[in-house]
Amino acid sequence: MATIPRILNPMLDRTSQGHNFGLFEDLTQYMFHVPFLKAQCPACFFPSVGEGKANLNVMGVGSGAGEIDLEMFSQLHLKHPAVTVDNQVVEPSAQQLHLYKVLVSQKPNLDYIKFTWNKMTATEFEKHWRENHLTKKMDFIHMIQMLYYVKDPGATVTFYQSLLDRNGKLLVILVSDESGWGKLWRTFRTQLCNTEISQCVTTGDIKAYLDSKTVSYQSYKLPSQMDITECFTEGDQRGELLLDFLTEVLDFSSTAPPELKRGVLDLLKTPDCSKEVDGRVIFNNTLEVLVVDPLQ
Repeated sequence: MATIPRILNPMLDRTSQGHNFGLFEDLTQYMFHVPFLKAQCPACFFPSVGEGKANLNVMGVGSGAGEIDLEMFSQLHLKHPAVTVDNQVVEPSAQQLHLYKVLVSQKPNLDYIKFTWNKMTATEFEKHWRENHLTKKMDFIHMIQMLYYVKDPGATVTFYQSLLDRNGKLLVILVSDESGWGKLWRTFRTQLCNTEISQCVTTGDIKAYLDSKTVSYQSYKLPSQMDITECFTEGDQRGELLLDFLTEVLDFSSTAPPELKRGVLDLLKTPDCSKEVDGRVIFNNTLEVLVVDPLQ
């Protein structure tokens, strides 16, 4: 089967692909991340990183515009109202950092948080940390939907895990290997996946890596779904944007070889990827949360 040219990865270029990225965020981010954090954060990791400390060192790697970060801090502040926070923000997009700063300026009662802004990729920050021989330890590091954009996700996890204090936690959120994404990527990896990064990584890959290193962690499923019915209507604008996101190829409908497009659409309709509800095709977008313990 032919491989299509990788013109652009929309998930990497958020500014030029604003319509696509906004559509995906609308469909998934607030529907699933925030409710999970509100329901599960205290039980998952905040008690173990907050007990007995007056100040917490926190790092967000790939924090984007900060909505989820601030929701996390809100939950933390409810549990530990006297605790102050040093927050290292690692984000390569100038636009996203700007939006994060604007959000901070608009939110009241954040004086317990000190923000340090790092316009860097995860790899650049690792190099910066090593070159400057920094030794500060972190109580909590989160990497939400960002390991797709590094060359070696296992090595990246290990480095940031090495920054954890004795009772610290590393939070990783990615698509589950049991999701429709997992099936799509396993089937069309050579045709769709960008080999310069780890675009098609799932929690299954990370768990296998952690298991090989005998690293302890807890996992939590984060059920999520998207209505992709319009993908199957030729010429539907929303459907074409969704296909761009599902394949991470710009203008997939018009640039993909017919047999590849047909294969992708056929797979998306199967129970491995989606279910039919009241005549609508609902894609399994399930995410998984890994809460990783420090290196021993």
